[in-house]
Amino acid sequence: MSGRDKYILDTNAIISLLDGNTKLNDLIKNAEWIGISVISELEFLSYPQLDEADVSLFNTFKGLIEVVDIANSNIPLMRSIIEIRTKYKVKLPDAVIVAVAMNSDAILLTDDKQLLGLFRNITQALP
Repeated sequence: MSGRDKYILDTNAIISLLDGNTKLNDLIKNAEWIGISVISELEFLSYPQLDEADVSLFNTFKGLIEVVDIANSNIPLMRSIIEIRTKYKVKLPDAVIVAVAMNSDAILLTDDKQLLGLFRNITQALP
């Protein structure tokens, strides 16, 4: 990547960041671009123990980053999702998040051991 880094945060990275992970905040604070998949947004907002403060904090965070949608018209993204799902046998939400990272030329920040093992070239463990 040229210049500053680009990052995609998965759901556990979002939770960690919003819980006050200062090392993660330090890692991404000067990033060129930060995004999340719409899948991560849905996973986070459907977490059963969220309260209004959590939702408010997430919405503030969401205003600072880009939420990457899954559009049927985005043929390269759709092909990547299908290829990742069939080749690596990962869950569909994980295939979407990995494909979003790949198609955004971004590093996927995660604590998911399976993704860290399968996609070493585009993933980074949470600090």
